[in-house]
Amino acid sequence: MKVSIITVCFNAVAHIDETLRSVVMQDHRDIEHIVIDGGSADGTQAKIERYREVLAHVVSEPDAGVYDAMNKGLRLATGEVIALVNAGDMIARRDVVSSMVKEFAKGDADVIYGDALMVDPTDITNVKRFWKGGEYHRNNFKKGWMPPHLATYIRRSAYDRYGHFRDDLKVSADYELMFRFLYKQRLPARYVPKVLVRFRLGGVSNRSLAHIWRANVEVYKAWKLNGERVSPLIVLRKPLGKLLQYLKKT
Repeated sequence: MKVSIITVCFNAVAHIDETLRSVVMQDHRDIEHIVIDGGSADGTQAKIERYREVLAHVVSEPDAGVYDAMNKGLRLATGEVIALVNAGDMIARRDVVSSMVKEFAKGDADVIYGDALMVDPTDITNVKRFWKGGEYHRNNFKKGWMPPHLATYIRRSAYDRYGHFRDDLKVSADYELMFRFLYKQRLPARYVPKVLVRFRLGGVSNRSLAHIWRANVEVYKAWKLNGERVSPLIVLRKPLGKLLQYLKKT
């Protein structure tokens, strides 16, 4: 089974090596690694070039943001299953992709997710937050829940049927896509209790209080965009869920 892994980056010279190595070291051989660079000018492109022979596609050009870059990668992907591993993040162990292939081979799910470790940007051994995916229950979306996006593998057929990331959402398009696939379209999903990814804090939805508030407002908007109803209190429930993850860090 071919797995497409998409890495988006921009001026990530300090951490791109770690990300690319974590893919190269996977023991599953049928991986299509796609790198979408936003036109970096800090040496990132030179680092990427060192891995060129093991990369299926490299695109380096300006984009309209992280979700636009992800969509570029999705349009290039040909694998049966797709995962996202952004610059600075790392696949947790070298057997993660092969273990996910075995899970998809069971044929009972289009979306399979696990757990994620959110780490200090300068010290990847310092775990700040443990994001436990937990057993899948569709109604958990009403509490602001979503599976860890970077610890989620999705069949390409789901993207083909139901679309890519919305570029009119600036900080929560990942939530909207998960909501659209799982809640609205009711794609079969399953949880595996394994840490699949280690990623650095400081993403687009966690940069400041203003960004956090905007992200939660966009979560509420995602329901309306999909023609579904939910209490406006969801903008408060989601941050409370994150607080529990900090308390449960491992």
